Amino acid sequence: MPDNSISQRICDFALNFRGEDVPDTARHVMQLSLLDWVAVTVAGQDEPVTAILREMVADEGGAEQAYVLGLTRAVPARAAALANGTAGHALDYDDTHFLCLAHPSAAVVPAAMAIADLKSTSPRAFQEAALIGVETACRVGAWLGPEHYRIGLHMTASAGAFGAAAAAGRLLGLTADQMRNAIGLVASLASGVKAQFGTMGKPFHAGHAAASGVEAALLAARGMVAAADGLDGPQGFGATHHGTENISALDEFGEAFVFESVQHKFHACCHGTHATLDALSLLKDRQKIAPADVAKITIRIAPGFLRVCDIIEPSTGLEAKFSYRMVTALSLLGYDTARLDTFNDALCTDSAVLALRDRVQAVGDDTVSETAATVQIDLQDGTSISAQSDLSELTDIDARTARVRAKADSLLGQERAADIWGRITREEGLASQWMRS
Repeated sequence: MPDNSISQRICDFALNFRGEDVPDTARHVMQLSLLDWVAVTVAGQDEPVTAILREMVADEGGAEQAYVLGLTRAVPARAAALANGTAGHALDYDDTHFLCLAHPSAAVVPAAMAIADLKSTSPRAFQEAALIGVETACRVGAWLGPEHYRIGLHMTASAGAFGAAAAAGRLLGLTADQMRNAIGLVASLASGVKAQFGTMGKPFHAGHAAASGVEAALLAARGMVAAADGLDGPQGFGATHHGTENISALDEFGEAFVFESVQHKFHACCHGTHATLDALSLLKDRQKIAPADVAKITIRIAPGFLRVCDIIEPSTGLEAKFSYRMVTALSLLGYDTARLDTFNDALCTDSAVLALRDRVQAVGDDTVSETAATVQIDLQDGTSISAQSDLSELTDIDARTARVRAKADSLLGQERAADIWGRITREEGLASQWMRS
C-alpha cells in the first residue's frame, strides 16, 4: 500500500493522533455536535423508524454491551449502533458538512458511543474518537467527490461508515494491521442510495453506517483479514462507486480539522433547503409579504439539489422536508420551520399551503454554490424582491454555540439541555449516560 494512500492516512490518523493536539476550536465544535446529536436523537425516539429498529434489536437480544435509547436492557454493540444511529437521523435534524455532502455525526457518534459503552471508555477518549471519526468521514467524502453523491449514492452511508470504523477502531485499541483490515472490510459494508430520501430508508442509512463501522472494527480485532486497498485499490470502493479519488482532500489531514466548518441545522428539514429558508427570512425581515400578493417565487440553487430536495408534490410530512416548494410555502405562511411538528401529513393537503406551493419553482443554476440559494419573489403588482443566503458564511463560535444551545433547549427543555452541555464540556460521562439523564 502506498504510504500516502487514503487508507494508510486514515489508519495513521485514527491510531496515532494525540488527543492533546486537538485544537480548541475543533474540540468545541465536536462538543456542540455531541449536544446537537443527543438532542435530535432524544427528540426522534418516538419516530416510527426509531421504534421499528428498537423493537428489532430488543427482540434479537444478545450480549448486554451497549445502551439503546428507550430500552431498559443493553444489547450487542453493533445492534446499539444500528438503533441509535437510525434514531439520530430520524428527524433529519442533525449536522451536515458540505465538503463531503454528508451527516457525519449521525454515522460516527453512535458507533463511538457503542464501543465506549462496551469498553467503559473515558469521556475524553470517547469525545476524541468521535472527532477522529467525523474528520475521517469528511475527508473520505471529499476524496470520493461530489460525483459519488450526484450519481445517487448517499454520502452519509458511505463516507460515514469509514468514519465510524475509524472511531470504533481507535476506541478498541486496534493495531496498525487490524485498523487497515477494518478500513478494508468496511469498504464491503458501506452502502446506501438516494432513492430512499423522503422515506424511512434514509435514517436507516445512518444506523447501517454506524453498525458497519462497529462490525468491521470488531471483526478486525478478532483477526479477520481484508483487502488493504478495499477503499482505494483498482477494484476498491472508490473505483467502483463513482469516486473521483480527489487527492487534495488529504491536504493537512491530521493537522487541520475540516470538521470545524460543519453546519448545524436550525430548520427541521433537508439541509439543502436551509439556504433558501434563510434567504426567505431576509426577505420577510425587509417587508411584510402577504401570500395573496405573490405571483411567483423562483429559487436558484446548485443543480445537484434538484435530485435531493425538490419533491414537487409531497404527500407526507417526511416528503415535505425534501421539497423546496413546500418549505417555501410553509415559511411564507408563517409556519415555524424549526419546529418538528410543522412537517406533518395534514399540511400536505391544506388548500392555502397548496395554493402557494404551486407558485414556487426551483431552478438549477451552475453559478450558485452548493451552500447557497437565491430567492426571487415576483409580486402581483409587477415588482420583485430577491435575497441570497450562503451557509458557508459561518457565524463566530459564540454565535454558533448560542444557536445550538437554543435548539437543544427547544428539544430537551432548558434545564436538561444545560445539564447535558455541562457534562459534555466538563467531560463527565458518555453519550449513553447523557441521553438517560
